[in-house]
Amino acid sequence: MMIDLPYVQPRKGRYRYRRKVRPDLRPIVGKTEIIMPLGKTHAEVMRRYDAVHAQAERQLAAAERALTKSPADITELDVFSEAAKQVRKWGLDPRWNVEDLDPEDDDFFDDVELAARTQRVEAIAKKYPQDERGRPVGITVKDAALLHLLGLGAAATTPAPTLEDAKRRYIKEKIEGTHDEQDKMQRVERVIGHVEATLGRKDIGLSDIRKTDAIDIRDHMLDVIKSPATVKRYLNDLRAIFQFGLDLFDLTKAVSNPFHNLAVKMPTVAKDDRNPFTEEQLKRTRRWILGHAGEDLQRIWRLLEGTGCRLSEITGLLVSDARLDHKFPHISLVVHPHRRLKTKGSVRNVPLIGDALKAAQEAVKAAQGQDLLFPAYGRTGGSDAASAALMKNVRKIVADRKVTVHSLRHSMTDRIRLSGASTAEEYLILGRSTGAVGEAYGGDEARLEVATKAMRKALLGER
Repeated sequence: MMIDLPYVQPRKGRYRYRRKVRPDLRPIVGKTEIIMPLGKTHAEVMRRYDAVHAQAERQLAAAERALTKSPADITELDVFSEAAKQVRKWGLDPRWNVEDLDPEDDDFFDDVELAARTQRVEAIAKKYPQDERGRPVGITVKDAALLHLLGLGAAATTPAPTLEDAKRRYIKEKIEGTHDEQDKMQRVERVIGHVEATLGRKDIGLSDIRKTDAIDIRDHMLDVIKSPATVKRYLNDLRAIFQFGLDLFDLTKAVSNPFHNLAVKMPTVAKDDRNPFTEEQLKRTRRWILGHAGEDLQRIWRLLEGTGCRLSEITGLLVSDARLDHKFPHISLVVHPHRRLKTKGSVRNVPLIGDALKAAQEAVKAAQGQDLLFPAYGRTGGSDAASAALMKNVRKIVADRKVTVHSLRHSMTDRIRLSGASTAEEYLILGRSTGAVGEAYGGDEARLEVATKAMRKALLGER
């Protein structure tokens, strides 16, 4: 069986992950290619691929950041931490305390640790001219931190962690290597930008922000952003970043999270903020899109209309996800490195009926030789690009702001329910449960057959 995944290469009866490193990143990565074993069998490759691909993505992302890093990107705590690492590389203890030695002891000047530290201090000091008191002039912050640790050891004061320190470590632990890393990083930067704009400075200690500051930050965002829902999401981000920093730097006993229980008054809205297309709206919009949009967008629209899938589920499909020769043609929605799924229940097989099947067949033919079914939109951020392009077309026909591309999913929901399908059958098609509801139907094949019958009933009126 052919394995159709990016960067997978067969070699001598085995499979490996092989990916070229961009020339400007090679000195940082230390190699021209990233090569990692995947195993002998199809099953081994599929089991290991996501982790291996994520590891490669992290390596390249870290190299990219290192390439563009400037001195302004370094915090005091970063400098102190790097200095401590360097002291350890020299075989010395950054927490060693000279006060533990007794100068009156005959062995004081023979102490190995003291002698080694003194040698390092003298080597650093020689690099700089000295003032009248013998202190180095023009010393770098890195060397100053080294001298601080070498001279004081455990008595050296660790810089207080800042919100910037918490943010960077949060990104490293929680965001780097995710499929939408760039989008999440940009959002975090926006959020922290609002904090800095409110407080009027960048160097903000975690212990500096009080509850009153948090309220000011919330109110500032409400004034600037105008959307209470967005402000609420941003405050959730801030709460998470702040708590991560408190836990990481062991400050939970001394500092409370000022964003905890910080409410945002939400306007009263209708239960559903999206309307399904009316029959006339859908007919006219479809006609417009098929006459004016690009071929990929036309096929994406037809698949959305005929399956009720989320837009990101369609744009993120691989060619191999389209199972068109099956007894029950369908698309297989599984997690990919470039596209995660919303919930556990989102992993499912969605039947292809009528025009949706034709659209899938056309898309597979057009994507011949490609891994992605829609190469222009399968990338990170591609779903947003497809949404924007389709919405321009929708607005040519429909003025109602509650009718969007996502309304196609609502329209499919109505069709399924009006056909008399059970809730379990609806969930099988639309992926709205944890997955447990579908287990009553047995294995994948049985669930697919049940979903196909329900879909045919909803779209074709079969009984």
